[in-house]
Amino acid sequence: MIEKIPAGDLIFLGTGTSHGVPMIGCECAVCSSPDPRNKRTRSSIILGFPEGDLLIDTSPDLRQQFLRERLLYADSILFTHPHVDHLFGLDDTRRFSHLNGMRPIEVFCSEHVEREIHARFEYIFDPAVQNFPAGGIPKLHLNRIEPFREFEVLGQKVLPLRIIHGRIEILGFRIGDLAYCTDVKIVPPETMEHLYGLETLIIGCLRYDPHPTHMGLDEVLELVEKLQPKRVFFTHIGHGFDHEKLSRELPEHIRPAFDGLYLEKCFPTS
Repeated sequence: MIEKIPAGDLIFLGTGTSHGVPMIGCECAVCSSPDPRNKRTRSSIILGFPEGDLLIDTSPDLRQQFLRERLLYADSILFTHPHVDHLFGLDDTRRFSHLNGMRPIEVFCSEHVEREIHARFEYIFDPAVQNFPAGGIPKLHLNRIEPFREFEVLGQKVLPLRIIHGRIEILGFRIGDLAYCTDVKIVPPETMEHLYGLETLIIGCLRYDPHPTHMGLDEVLELVEKLQPKRVFFTHIGHGFDHEKLSRELPEHIRPAFDGLYLEKCFPTS
């Protein structure tokens, strides 16, 4: 059991789309593949910070992901946006509360995500449920964050970044020389300025072809050419990509991530 992730390390908990891979009812070569790197749960990462572990997004596969990686709990949670595949595992964090001495979990999110959490998980904030002895609910403390306003969590500075996901604005994050930008279609100019000089860029790459709300492969490669990060990992990967085939097609410094991929010392700790 991993009680705490070493500071500066990162684990890809999930690297798949909202459908996951394999998809229900699909018998394509990737969905039928025996390669474990083609088994993709919904996208999420967890990072080791100086004062604990930070989880980015609570996918519907959160329970499975934590059991697979033998993790205990996250100390804080950061959200990119409120779509189901990034939010609906929130109820599973009630186990975190039991394991951390019932301390509230610090949650950092945009105003949009905060509203959605209150609307979709209303029971969490109901005093009658909170005070009921058998009430198994997450203990959360919500903190609102905004693009380009740096904040500190668990002893580490984080810079939220504005990115466009179809018709909505969501958040990416820069942590030292690491950036995490999943579900991205457009990177605004004011965000581009904060994505130069990266050691590691983690970015959503849905499929070969363009998509209305996500970057396709050519769009991602064009962005990478502009930013020139030292290494790149794809996430939010659809069933159109076979891991081995895509890896052979890409330059050595660009790789598709996979569930359970562990990166050591991938960002400097504050």
